[in-house]
Amino acid sequence: MIGSLVAILTALIVLVGAGFVLVAAIGINRLPDLYTRMHAASKAGTVGSGLMLLAVGLHAGDLATFARAIAGFFFFVLTAPVSAHLLAMAAHKVGYKLSELSVRDEMNDYRE
Repeated sequence: MIGSLVAILTALIVLVGAGFVLVAAIGINRLPDLYTRMHAASKAGTVGSGLMLLAVGLHAGDLATFARAIAGFFFFVLTAPVSAHLLAMAAHKVGYKLSELSVRDEMNDYRE
């Protein structure tokens, strides 16, 4: 009974994680510029990958493996958005332009 409950929970986490990864992949392919693509990859990709890692730890059934998966999940969730933010700031500093669809460049507003 507990084994089937864990299997169902793992399958649900995998499906939700795969959905987030799919949204991130669609965002990377469909969004107009570097900044919005990076946003899609860092937000949805991080949540999707983190959920997949959590599902692997849960499926393993071993407390040590689950603890490592949880540690990896928190490390990934804490570091991936910060690194994407720093990469976007560096790209803006070297001159990557926003798309014509962008309404406002808030980074230029701080320079004036």
